[in-house]
Amino acid sequence: MSETPAQPRSLIESLPASLRDAYEVLAAGAADILPRDGLAERLLAAHREDRPLRVKLGIDPSGTDLTLGHAVVLRKLRQFQDFGHLAILVVGGFTGQVGDPSGKTATRSAQSAEQVAANAQGYLDQVMQILDPDSAEVLNNADWLGSMSLAEMLDYTRLVTVAQLLERDDFSRRFVSKSPISLSEFFYPLLQAIDSVEVRADIELGGTDQTFNNLLGRELQRSRGQAPQAVLTVPLLVGTDGVEKMGKSLGNYVAISEPAAEQFGKLMSIPDTVVEQYALLAAALHPQQVKELAAEVAAGGPTANRAKRRLAREIVSLYHGAKAAAEAEEQFNAVFQRGELDVQAAEFAWDLSGSVHLPALLAAAGLAESSSAARRFIDAGAVRIDGVAQPAKSYDLDGAALEGRLVSVGKRKVARLTNGGS
Repeated sequence: MSETPAQPRSLIESLPASLRDAYEVLAAGAADILPRDGLAERLLAAHREDRPLRVKLGIDPSGTDLTLGHAVVLRKLRQFQDFGHLAILVVGGFTGQVGDPSGKTATRSAQSAEQVAANAQGYLDQVMQILDPDSAEVLNNADWLGSMSLAEMLDYTRLVTVAQLLERDDFSRRFVSKSPISLSEFFYPLLQAIDSVEVRADIELGGTDQTFNNLLGRELQRSRGQAPQAVLTVPLLVGTDGVEKMGKSLGNYVAISEPAAEQFGKLMSIPDTVVEQYALLAAALHPQQVKELAAEVAAGGPTANRAKRRLAREIVSLYHGAKAAAEAEEQFNAVFQRGELDVQAAEFAWDLSGSVHLPALLAAAGLAESSSAARRFIDAGAVRIDGVAQPAKSYDLDGAALEGRLVSVGKRKVARLTNGGS
């Protein structure tokens, strides 16, 4: 009777002990690693060659404030830096003028080179709150794409077919629905892939919507005699509502530039079901610490509350420091444990003569993103005046009765109303 031959171990299982912890941390929270052994292979190659990995992230700044959702891929890039690797930030000085079509249902408006440059500065200021500037290279792809000859570009185009491009979900949907797809959009994945060749990337990071573009980079690198990059994608972070993707238009976001107390309060409001995801994607915790935190949340009661508080402190500390996080927690306690609602209530002046349209007031006071969002909050019972919930559809109130009152939305946003009318 013949013996069954032993199955070969994967490259991941064969990693030396010195690289195993790095692999565990870097792979934690990834949506996908392509090819399966790609990250392990690149870590081993860098170890053998005694050099840092060149970890690429392409950014086309839009000028918007960064949220914890935007920061997920940046936190992953910081983890690579913490293990001694080099962050390669490729600013889309050229591709930003084309516009990334990923996930779009229509052609994006092109930005000028001046707009891209202006947006990039504010964006990078926020990015460097997360990354270590000393182990980061910031490059502009206009430096190579802008000077590339038509002959060089056509040579690259021979490596990708229209059929391949139409396999992308966004292009496929638009093609079937007969929505326009500009030729410049077809070029975008190719341009992003050329970036990987130019910067000699070992690994490329991105969201799940970037998988096609990143894999194309592997093909172009191989065609130029380079070792193809590994691709690591990260998932989308759920918003504070625990349901929808984090987004400013939905009001379910935490901005990294928000005050510490605002961040802490928002994080304490997230459902228990997403605490583990936030710990994995938005904090700087080791995977083992994330498991411990998840177990505490699953235990429920005071244990779960302590775990959520720890998560909030960890995240706030990343952007404001440990002292500010402790002060934010104390303010949270004053408001929600001791009932001192007015400790964070700034005064807001509004014309309180006659009837007052409450949704407009809430939007103007910054307690809601818009009047329509304010109406949703009122209908959901989330708007209170001096602690009393407003009934659904109660949009128009007597202004005189509002002077000096505390109006709050949810558990974090509050203002004291004063009469600013003439």
